[in-house]
Amino acid sequence: MTHVIGPTGLAAALEAERPVRLLDVRWRLDLPEGRPSYVSGHLPGAVYVDLEQELANPGHPEQGRHPLPSHDALQAAVGRWGVDRGDLVVAYDDNDGVAAARLWWLLHRRGLDVKVLDGGVRGWVEAGGTLHSGDVRPRPGNAELSEAEPDAASIADTVRAALDGALIDARSPQHYRGTAPTPDPAAGHIPGAINVPTMAHIDAAGRLREPARIRRTFADAGAAGSVPLVVYCSSGIAAAHSALALAHAGVAARVFPGSWSQWSRAAGRPIATGPTPWGRVAAR
Repeated sequence: MTHVIGPTGLAAALEAERPVRLLDVRWRLDLPEGRPSYVSGHLPGAVYVDLEQELANPGHPEQGRHPLPSHDALQAAVGRWGVDRGDLVVAYDDNDGVAAARLWWLLHRRGLDVKVLDGGVRGWVEAGGTLHSGDVRPRPGNAELSEAEPDAASIADTVRAALDGALIDARSPQHYRGTAPTPDPAAGHIPGAINVPTMAHIDAAGRLREPARIRRTFADAGAAGSVPLVVYCSSGIAAAHSALALAHAGVAARVFPGSWSQWSRAAGRPIATGPTPWGRVAAR
């Protein structure tokens, strides 16, 4: 099963008989409200998705900064986006697919055929695709989500992966080591985690690297063939992108959705700092 689609493939899909629902998931840590950029220029017919409000359940800091939305809330959002039964759903953003991967991760196990546009807005424009301005308000869609949940890991699963499999920290080395500023209560990483930044899987054009290159990156980090394999980041967004990269490479991984923002708020959870998995571990 393919989890990404390139601009050429998307252009062909838009010309085919099967309906395509385009979803614009523009979001980034320094610019969480992507609607102004969407209104200025989006792929033809694309509907804006608010990651903070529709792909998360705000107001539960004990679960991290981007807790998972409920099944009912996600079902209602899918209806608002105009997704119908049988549609091909293609999510994209302007941030190397990181935000769009959150939508993919939440929906791909729930009965929808959902893919991420490789290269995002930039790749579409560079391939000769046009952009439209304004807001798209579709009629309500009739797609129904299955009861399957995304493959989320709990804190207990995350601890087990660090001991018995591989726990991947998808953040930058500075955040992993605990030397970068953070909005969370503490800096550092989960003891035992291996640092493989999600940006390692993205080429200069903002596209996913070849599957063999992704597998080699994880193998070089010491995570080849590890089971269980759990990925986390700051708040569960970039980790979904790493899960997408792994799926693209044919490797199954679970995501710890609360990620560091939940771990650092949980009483008694130890914190490691420095460049190595176990580093300098401090109890709290």
